Amino acid sequence: MTPDQEYVLRTVEERGVRLIRLWFTDVLGQLKSVAISPAELDTVFEEGVQFDGTAIDGFSRVHEADVLARPDATTFELLPWAKADEPSGRMFCNIATLDGHPFDGDPRQILQRNLRSARERGFTLYAAPEVEFFYFDSSSASEGRPVPLDNASYFDLTTADISSDLRKTTIHTLEAMGIPVEYSFHEDSPSQHEIDLRYTEALSMADNLMTLRLVVKKIALDRGAHATFLPKPLNGVQGSGMHTHLSLFEGDTNVFHDPDDELGMSEIAKHFTAGLLHHAREITAVTNQLVNSYKRLTESSEAPPYVVWARNNRSALVRVPVRKQGKPTSARIEYRALDGTANPYLAFSLILAAGLRGIDEQYPLPDETNLNLFEIDDNERKRLGVAALPRSLQEALDVMEESELVRDTLGDHVFEWFLRNKRAEWSEFQSRVTPFELERYLGSW
Repeated sequence: MTPDQEYVLRTVEERGVRLIRLWFTDVLGQLKSVAISPAELDTVFEEGVQFDGTAIDGFSRVHEADVLARPDATTFELLPWAKADEPSGRMFCNIATLDGHPFDGDPRQILQRNLRSARERGFTLYAAPEVEFFYFDSSSASEGRPVPLDNASYFDLTTADISSDLRKTTIHTLEAMGIPVEYSFHEDSPSQHEIDLRYTEALSMADNLMTLRLVVKKIALDRGAHATFLPKPLNGVQGSGMHTHLSLFEGDTNVFHDPDDELGMSEIAKHFTAGLLHHAREITAVTNQLVNSYKRLTESSEAPPYVVWARNNRSALVRVPVRKQGKPTSARIEYRALDGTANPYLAFSLILAAGLRGIDEQYPLPDETNLNLFEIDDNERKRLGVAALPRSLQEALDVMEESELVRDTLGDHVFEWFLRNKRAEWSEFQSRVTPFELERYLGSW
């Protein structure tokens, strides 16, 4: 029994916890849960919980069947929304085979494996995402015609709007679960909001993002609203992304920082950034996994469709923010393609792998691009040698399928399942008649 497990057992007894929920995700990033009673906790720490893996997307094939959920005691938190007389807690789990080996289809352990690879080089990855989402009237969302709860815009103070109260309650709930929020505000589009989480180590941040997605949607549902992380739910306004700030540390030292460099970027930071740019097209199917994700990536707004970097250019994929004065730990880069529907365990794994490849092979950092690429056409961009991210899920999958880096990072099991699943999704999308087609063509043809 580890000290963390002993702490959980003691807390459960002292707080009178009645139920413990064990959380994990499928390959697509959907949160799954199995509940146990406190009486089972000792046994579960020792043996795990056995379940049928064939029922979970991307887990076992039929002939492989059962797997084990093994709780990570360091992730134990009480659930703030549980009834006072029925306290409940949660822990994230790692999934194992019945003989105790890490399960190839477990996204959380894929990230752990890639983080171990970074630690072998002396590095720890830290992340700080800016999570955007929309609130809609629940009945309109269920009918497929989303109606925003407000018509406010960027940084507007909407004291009379229900969406403000929803966001405030969400932040309080997150902080009660040990997830610190750095900023929150109304975003540019009607009823669009942003919550920025304080930076932490990548595995903890992936757990925090899974918790945030649940909390945002639960608080909205409890108050008769619908929250969505869909990248592009409305026409004519900007979509939702998840710009993510990244840095590597050696112990307490931020190795992205170099006080003598004009940009404040170390050689490690430059090689990491070059690796991200070099492999960006390959990882986009995972960082932007929905058909709808590419509606956002093709718009001329805050979405970054071009594989370039800059200090201040909204059309660039990677931004190098100005570091805080006298605070070298704030040195970072911002990867701007991600959206909130990505599986964070897989997305962070690929971002890290791409950056480490750049460091290992010392990729040179391309020149900074200050040109607004939204203002020139495709021919001019090609003349300048500027590549674009994939314009559709199909194109992203085609690029991913040829990527040795993505296959090695995810492993064959997840790599092959993800491609099969997403190709089926694209095929279904292609066969569907959309409202656009009916509105555009039905009356004329």
